[in-house]
Amino acid sequence: MSVPTLTTRIAPPVRAGARAQRILERNTMVFRRMWMVIISGFFEPVFYLFSIGVGISQLVGDVVGPDGDPITYTAFIAPALLASSAMNGAVFESTMNIFFKLKYDKVYDTMLATPIVPWDIAIGEIAWSLIRGAIYTLGFMVVMAFMGLLSSPWAILVFPAAALIGFAFAAIGMAATTYMRSWQDFDLVTLVTLPLFLFSATFFPLDVYPPAIQTLTQISPLYHSVELIRALTLGIFDITLVGHVSFLVVMGAIGLRITGKRFAKLLMT
Repeated sequence: MSVPTLTTRIAPPVRAGARAQRILERNTMVFRRMWMVIISGFFEPVFYLFSIGVGISQLVGDVVGPDGDPITYTAFIAPALLASSAMNGAVFESTMNIFFKLKYDKVYDTMLATPIVPWDIAIGEIAWSLIRGAIYTLGFMVVMAFMGLLSSPWAILVFPAAALIGFAFAAIGMAATTYMRSWQDFDLVTLVTLPLFLFSATFFPLDVYPPAIQTLTQISPLYHSVELIRALTLGIFDITLVGHVSFLVVMGAIGLRITGKRFAKLLMT
């Protein structure tokens, strides 16, 4: 007669981020009745494009493009505004909204009562910020196409490039949010994003800046974003694109790593 034995089944560990899609589902359900909040962020860069493209561009005339050939001023600034749109959508979603959920709404504390872990939250929220930036990008691309600013075949790569920009800025923005203590700290967000917007070769070619400012500009993440989008819209495909893409990938990876660790520390203690 055999003696029955008790066995314990040990569930295999769940890969970090495996349930991140649940975060996306929640955000989709929340914002489906607040779609104007998302759409409203699309208009600012479009207004810039129309005002500069229709007005100031007529006064400025042609400028020297990245490959040395003359291009219209509208064609020069439109890719920069698109990159800025992707940045703004990702940054504002990954800072203010995340801060409210983390400090006041206590949404994430409730989530931890489920099988969701902090890494799921970090990946899911960064993905949602990326989606918001992608929505702005898609709308802006439609406007650029209508104005005849997407004539190059390489322009098909603009959307995934803008998604990469959204990922990089969302990851860094959310990492910074985990260190914020009050709403006053968000003044620092504007303090960073506004100079990036103005001094990342957005409105002027890099060579018009003094040498010291050129060096600072070249370490700006928005500069790499602008140059990447500008090259694709103008059909300039060279080795420098690898550097721009690598910068954004590393930036996003660092931000994601910091966010995951900070979320684990803040939510599990």
